[in-house]
Amino acid sequence: MVNIKLTIEYDGRNYCGWQVQPNGLSVQNVIEDALLSLTGEKIRINGSGRTDSGVHALGQTATFKTLSGIPPESFSKALNHLLPIDISIISSCKAGEDFHARFSANGKHYRYLIYNRESRSPFYDGRAYRVSKRLDIEAMKKASEYFLGTHDFKGFMATGSQVEDTLRSIFELSVKRDKELIELSVKGNGFLYNMVRIIAGTILECGLGKLDPTELKGIIASGKRESAGPTLPAAGLYLVEVYY
Repeated sequence: MVNIKLTIEYDGRNYCGWQVQPNGLSVQNVIEDALLSLTGEKIRINGSGRTDSGVHALGQTATFKTLSGIPPESFSKALNHLLPIDISIISSCKAGEDFHARFSANGKHYRYLIYNRESRSPFYDGRAYRVSKRLDIEAMKKASEYFLGTHDFKGFMATGSQVEDTLRSIFELSVKRDKELIELSVKGNGFLYNMVRIIAGTILECGLGKLDPTELKGIIASGKRESAGPTLPAAGLYLVEVYY
């Protein structure tokens, strides 16, 4: 048995998310079907974590074990011949026997894109969240500073989540504007369900003038979901990289 590590890029618009689900086509489904065609083995791959329906990835990581004699570095090219255009294996390599895409991870990098223009864009529709009102980028930058460090992010987790340990560390959170495109980039040791989209929604509220950045210290400390901003749509979220 050889343990193979894949780095995967995908456009999430046509999928119900990363993980296999009974009610829709997932990215995991499609890759496992391609592996079956390629190796003749029914393989279950393990991703670094779930991405929701519509969420994209530039660097999702997955691992699987196989008896196939295909060289580890050749899996990427071989799979890409079988995969649809919206899923690509960026690289493949042999991993240590105990390496696991999810359990070996010690951090992740996410990006959230906001398209700040009154008219819609045929290029960014489904790939960024459009906000028509001009945003205060300086207020958004100021807001981002309050999330840095280790905090209890209970108030930035989707309602109904059963996770007990809600303490997380954010190493970096930046807000940049390039003409009409605003990019929120966040790196941390782990993220709660919908945490990045709620953080992005809260920072957006500051950009819209609905929240003052100085309120964020109290909002984070409160641990109340209703005090934070909205959960922004999945379309603007990208998993950029998984750290090991």
